[in-house]
Amino acid sequence: MLKIVPLAITTPLRVFLNLLPVFITLILATSCNSTADRSPASSSSSSSSGANLPLYIDRTDTQLNIAQLSGRTMDAASADFDGDGDNDILLAMEFQKNILLINNGQAEFSLADASYIPNTTHDSEDIGVADFDGDGDLDAVIVSEDDQTNELYINNGEGKFSLKENALGVTGVSNAVVVSDLNGDGNIDILIGNNGQNFCLINNGNASFTNETSTRLPSINDATQDLELGDIDADGDLDLIVGNEDSNNLLINNGSGFFTLSQNQLPLRATPEETREADFGDIDNDGDIDLIFANIRFIETQAVLQNRLLINDGTGVFRDVTFDQLPQDEDLSFDADFVDLDDDGDLDIVTANGLREQTRFKVYENNGTGFYSLATTKFFPASASGLGFDIEAVDFDNDGKLELYLASRNSQDILLQAR
Repeated sequence: MLKIVPLAITTPLRVFLNLLPVFITLILATSCNSTADRSPASSSSSSSSGANLPLYIDRTDTQLNIAQLSGRTMDAASADFDGDGDNDILLAMEFQKNILLINNGQAEFSLADASYIPNTTHDSEDIGVADFDGDGDLDAVIVSEDDQTNELYINNGEGKFSLKENALGVTGVSNAVVVSDLNGDGNIDILIGNNGQNFCLINNGNASFTNETSTRLPSINDATQDLELGDIDADGDLDLIVGNEDSNNLLINNGSGFFTLSQNQLPLRATPEETREADFGDIDNDGDIDLIFANIRFIETQAVLQNRLLINDGTGVFRDVTFDQLPQDEDLSFDADFVDLDDDGDLDIVTANGLREQTRFKVYENNGTGFYSLATTKFFPASASGLGFDIEAVDFDNDGKLELYLASRNSQDILLQAR
């Protein structure tokens, strides 16, 4: 039978055993504190490193690796042309065949087969997208400058376009187009900006149009580069800003698509202004739409290069706040768009710049009240440079974050993606 003999415990051993729990507690506490001390430093280091990275990543090489995109891109229009739930891109090319880029749903683009686009070459300048024939898919109108050949692309429902010959019935030296249902009949109409009288084409409902310019637009010989629609006076209809090479105009809609020239709502510069693009947006979150003009000096040799920012007083009367709220620039801006780049609830500004040399696309960050500071390096990598002509800000992969398509004439178009 096994006999268990009690162990004799000496006094020193008894003391050690009594203190052992205390030693263990101290060791564990020291280990935890050491870990806690290291964690914030590690986190801070990581955060500091991340803070130096721009908010947008250049995805051009991996998601837009198409050789044809270093040509003469003049405008980009984004829409779901093939009906698969994501936005594709149609490009207006200057004296080259226009280009359709198909999105695979992951913001990865491929060049559409040649059969998707009419085999024509014109001085394409600007694009308007809408369902002109009422069949449930998106068509496109493309206006042309030097060869004065405007085109209407009809979609077959799968993103394949055919040319509807002589559909518009007007020709001109055209640089701008904007589309909307002007007369409230459910059909999408077309406004075309020309060097000369601008046009108003009313849709008959089957993508055929009646020229109603003489009754719906004032008789003005502008040198128009851009047209934008927006309800500036909050009366429920869309008014028209006309961006010109000489002096910009504001046309007020009477509610039925008849426009009159406003004489006192748009402040004019004392010096010449050559505007290439305009954009509406509520920059101070007061419920009305404000305005920016992207300006260059090319045709108008005495034009002041500074882009111009105007605040709406709520009734459609604008006040020039450029020198108080927008940094000084001499950028030759061919486009300026209001975009909430950092998802903070206010509209920042992106500009496309450059004429003969590579220039950065720039970002001006909104402080939340409509005051802007230059913040390009915070948002964009250095590779976001080119001869900028147009900007499209779209969530191409439907992940809730923006991508930016930066059209660049005679240099590679660029795709940026939010982190």
